[in-house]
Amino acid sequence: MRKRPGIGAIHKQRVEQERFRGKATELQDNVFEQMTNQMEKFRTNLESFASKHRNEIKKNPAFRKQFQDMCASIGVDPLASSKGFWSEMLGVGDFYYEIAVQVIEVCLATSPRNGGLITLGELRQKLVKARGKAQHHQDISNDDIIRAVKKLKVLGPGFSMISLKSTQDTSDILIRSIPGELTADHTKVLKAAETQSFTSVKALKLSLNWDDFRCLQILSELLRDGVAWVDEQSTEKTYWFPSFFKPLMFEDGVISTTP
Repeated sequence: MRKRPGIGAIHKQRVEQERFRGKATELQDNVFEQMTNQMEKFRTNLESFASKHRNEIKKNPAFRKQFQDMCASIGVDPLASSKGFWSEMLGVGDFYYEIAVQVIEVCLATSPRNGGLITLGELRQKLVKARGKAQHHQDISNDDIIRAVKKLKVLGPGFSMISLKSTQDTSDILIRSIPGELTADHTKVLKAAETQSFTSVKALKLSLNWDDFRCLQILSELLRDGVAWVDEQSTEKTYWFPSFFKPLMFEDGVISTTP
């Protein structure tokens, strides 16, 4: 018959286990303390870097993006508040909130024409013109606008971004300022129409393999929301998307556009 361990052996085993747990906890605390110290040191160096390159960060969009990425790597959000250390040092908080307000103004001004959908490229073009050189504002990039639009989420679902292609190319992004919701089918139609700025039931049936009813239903919803226009003068109804129209020039005070 197997001999059971005595009271002394069990007590000794428990002491060793407690000692092992204590040692493991001590090691974890040491590792955590080292990581905390390293992060604090990195943060201090980041603040020093920001102070040294303040003007570069404010004026150079590419440099500003790199700085934002550096901040994100240690969980620091310079845009978390328009007040505080980062805003006081760099002015980046006020900078992005200012862009966000201007984005709203442009979207509201263009919504009667495009139904609340505007390409990132056109939006940047209009923002640069609206800000003007005389105001001595920093140059803005697509990345700046994207960060500003993300801050508008606090206003509700009215502002969002739609990527038309599965790439990292920011030129294929639509800024949406429509109170309602765009479904996956709406987005598919927008993607299908992007290249030529228009589409038709026949074209959608071929590219998306949909039936007539589904094509007409989605196109009718986009027409209703002002996102699309319909041309009934051609042999086949065509549905145009003003969001993809490209401005040509000013002629006698009138803007002419082309798809």
